[in-house]
Amino acid sequence: MELIPAIDIMEGQVVRLTKGDENAVTRYASFGTPLEAALFWCSQGADFLHIVDLDAALGRGSNRELVKLILDSLDMPVQIGGGIRSLESARDLLDSGVDRIILGSMAMKAPDRTLKLIEEYGENRVAVALDHRQGHVLWKGWKESTGRTLETILSDFMTMGFEWFLVTNADRDGTMEGPDIDTYSKISGKTSIMASGGIGSIRDLVQLKDSGVKASIIGKALYEQRFTLPEARSYVEVI
Repeated sequence: MELIPAIDIMEGQVVRLTKGDENAVTRYASFGTPLEAALFWCSQGADFLHIVDLDAALGRGSNRELVKLILDSLDMPVQIGGGIRSLESARDLLDSGVDRIILGSMAMKAPDRTLKLIEEYGENRVAVALDHRQGHVLWKGWKESTGRTLETILSDFMTMGFEWFLVTNADRDGTMEGPDIDTYSKISGKTSIMASGGIGSIRDLVQLKDSGVKASIIGKALYEQRFTLPEARSYVEVI
C-alpha cells in the first residue's frame, strides 16, 4: 500500500478542512509554502504527492501557478485534484507533467467525455473521486448529493473502463477519528482504491492495508504530527 502525503491549497496556503467545510479551515504556516511543504514530504521519503486546489474545487479561484511551480521543482510523481472541469484543463495538467488527475464533478457530469482521457493517456493517469456521505456520492465541492449510491456509481465507472478511484467518507474527512474501514473492505477487491479521510494513527493505516486498498492519502495526521511519514512507512511495510 502506498502512503501519499496530501497538500491542500487555499489562498496560496497549506490548509486542511474538516468534513469538507470551507469555514472549518486549519492553516499550517509552520510547513511553509505549498512548495516548501512538497519539498519537505519529498525529503521524508514520499514516493507520491497528492495536491488539491481547494479554491478551484470551491469555484472561488485557482492556485494553478503554484501547482505548476511544484511540478517544475520536484522530480517525483504527483497527482492533482480540485476544479478540473474540462477536457482542456485535464489535458493541460497531464501534458505538463502531472502523473494522475483526480476528477469529481466532471466525471459525474460527463463520464463519456471523461473516458476520452483514459483512451488518450491510459487508465493509470485518471482517477475518479467518489466522495460520499452515508453511502451517497457527493459532487460540486461536496455541496450536493448525486442521489446515487457509492457502489452503484463505482460499478458504472468500472464497467466503462475506469480503474482508479479516490474514495472519501466526507463525515470522516479531517477528523482523525478513523477511516471508513467497512466501506473499503467491501469495495477494494473490485478495483484500485485510494483511501482518504479519518486517518489518525498508524493503526488506521494497518487496517487500511488489511482492507486491500492500493493507497492511503494522509493529511491532517501528518500535519498534526500524530506520526511521521518515515514511521508510518517503516511500520506498514513490515506488517
